[in-house]
Amino acid sequence: MAMLDDNPLVSCRHVTKVYGSGNAEVHALRGVELDVHAGELTMLVGPSGCGKTTLLSVVAGILRPTSGTIEALGSDLTRLSSWQRTAFRRDNVGFVFQQFNLLPALTAAENAAVPLVIQGYSKRKALAAAKALLDKMGMADRVNSLPGNLSGGQQQRVAIARALVHHPRLLVCDEPTSALDHKTGHTILELLRTVAVEGDRAVIIVTHDSRIFEFADTLARMDDGHIVSLEQSKEREPAAVAGAIAERQRA
Repeated sequence: MAMLDDNPLVSCRHVTKVYGSGNAEVHALRGVELDVHAGELTMLVGPSGCGKTTLLSVVAGILRPTSGTIEALGSDLTRLSSWQRTAFRRDNVGFVFQQFNLLPALTAAENAAVPLVIQGYSKRKALAAAKALLDKMGMADRVNSLPGNLSGGQQQRVAIARALVHHPRLLVCDEPTSALDHKTGHTILELLRTVAVEGDRAVIIVTHDSRIFEFADTLARMDDGHIVSLEQSKEREPAAVAGAIAERQRA
């Protein structure tokens, strides 16, 4: 776990989000306070409808909060215009979703290369970077496979590679393991810890999957639009993490 400092990568202060108006008002977020630090994996957990995905969306610059401030990577997201928030997401945020959302007609490498193509890289350079990342993730022999010929865990690896290929400072994941079995879900979280969690990057995961809570540096429990508790893990020793992964692989 990273040492906490006075400059979190993401800082939410008094964040609210209200949908509708009058009798149809729904208060999804009610004054959320949260700091997310680089080099850490933060999980947002809690019952359905408690505001987890809404909070993830405002932190990632997809939704604009009704009130409050969100400082992310030195930018006040609440002051950015729509096109500025689009540029912020393009340059700084990687997204991983429950349903993978891979393009069925593109190979694994082509899917992973999409963010770089959007940023203006040549197809050759984008594919080279995507293949190098997939190789690092144990997918070297499947880079030319179509999504329909990949297992769920392999498709999720491609989705993670697509989210990371442009080196975002913030990775946000919405239920990344809920469509996977227990063993595959643990493998994906081990991959996220070893590949995605870096000194200058933070990872935020929304999940109902209590089987993966052990991987969190910070567990933010939510209920009724509030963060009701923050649980910090003990600092992880690199050797201990490597040993745990090796033990699971032997099992």
